[in-house]
Amino acid sequence: MLIWLADYLSHFFSGFSVLNYITVRIAMAVLTALGISFLLGPKMIRHLTSLQIGQSVRSDGPSTHLIKTGTPTMGGVLILLSIFTSTLLWSDLTNQYVWIILLVTLLFGVIGWVDDYRKVVKKDSKGIAAKWKYFWQSIAALIAAVVLYSIGSVGIENELIVPFFKDIALPLGIFYIVLTYFVIVGSSNAVNLTDGLDGLAIMPIVLIGSALGLVGYLAGHTEFSEYLHIPYVIGAGEVGIFCAALAGAGLGFLWFNTYPAQIFMGDVGSLSLGAALGVIAVIIRHEIVFFIMSGVFVAEAISVMAQVTYFKLTGRRIFLMAPIHHHFELKGWPEPRVIVRFWIITVMFVLLGLVTLKLR
Repeated sequence: MLIWLADYLSHFFSGFSVLNYITVRIAMAVLTALGISFLLGPKMIRHLTSLQIGQSVRSDGPSTHLIKTGTPTMGGVLILLSIFTSTLLWSDLTNQYVWIILLVTLLFGVIGWVDDYRKVVKKDSKGIAAKWKYFWQSIAALIAAVVLYSIGSVGIENELIVPFFKDIALPLGIFYIVLTYFVIVGSSNAVNLTDGLDGLAIMPIVLIGSALGLVGYLAGHTEFSEYLHIPYVIGAGEVGIFCAALAGAGLGFLWFNTYPAQIFMGDVGSLSLGAALGVIAVIIRHEIVFFIMSGVFVAEAISVMAQVTYFKLTGRRIFLMAPIHHHFELKGWPEPRVIVRFWIITVMFVLLGLVTLKLR
């Protein structure tokens, strides 16, 4: 939005033309989202506390979590408000990818909000029934997949890029919609499963989102994309604005969500941010690289699927508790140790993903 005002004002003072540089707008998006989070965070915590919108804790979980009961949740609203405000202010609103990402984030945020509302306000411990939650997630993901497929040409936009090989790209055709669907829904639910400890999910979201923003910036630049042998996606640079806003909002939220947390993001945050990362990965054509970067999220999701499947088949458990971060807690790791080690692992996976940009 401000880019339009800057274009007008640059006719009177050339200094405003600096906002035409995407790198400047990326920096401003981070600071704006961070500032909004710092400003509104304490007020939201007080407001949610006054409304008694507190987190419920699993009775079969680690006993150390009982102290978390009543901690304000649905803090994802703060993250989304910061992201949307910053993105709308600093991005080029004529860019179709910006609107697609915002739409997906909003739709999954609504699903998460309804689920949280039923759990913490209506005191329905199940929230939205799993089949209905998955149904609405599927509808939102398919809408995004069809839209992306319709605006892409029959070319690089519909190919699966294989990292480490500069000349290998698998044409997907109509299966592009299937891939997009599974990336968005899978990412959303994997992040949701990871969000079980103070700050555990939000920092990997920030790290992965920042890395995807960097890749988006490079993919939207002809010289960089040609040099790195990555797909050139017209307009992908603006994706970096959203990712910058996400990073700023995430760090601002972490200020209040770090151990011991003053607020939790809830499903409204985890479902929407996971979906946002997924759709960004599809837009910039780096789904496999995203899978690598999301190693922690993938491990959390696999641990749950393996636990459930093995228990149904044998009546026994693989892990002491799933998702796997609870397994390590029950093994005796203090919560901060689990969190920081998972952050470190995420840094490693993100760097590995970024390395693939050059090793082609």
